[in-house]
Amino acid sequence: MGVIRLRIRELAAEKGWTIKEVSDRSGVVYSTLRTYARSPGMSMVDFTAIQKLARTFDVMIEDLVEVVED
Repeated sequence: MGVIRLRIRELAAEKGWTIKEVSDRSGVVYSTLRTYARSPGMSMVDFTAIQKLARTFDVMIEDLVEVVED
């Protein structure tokens, strides 16, 4: 099973947004988003949250998700 990391912090920094602003703009619960942003790698992520974040950052899902371990 692969492990992924979401590039939330990098993409938020590019936009000049805080994690709280990303939460407000995306509709993803702040505590969930904070966990995703802090985690060096996760094996499970809510796909709906990934879709919302990709739309919020105006990027493809592939640009949001980084595979850190196959």
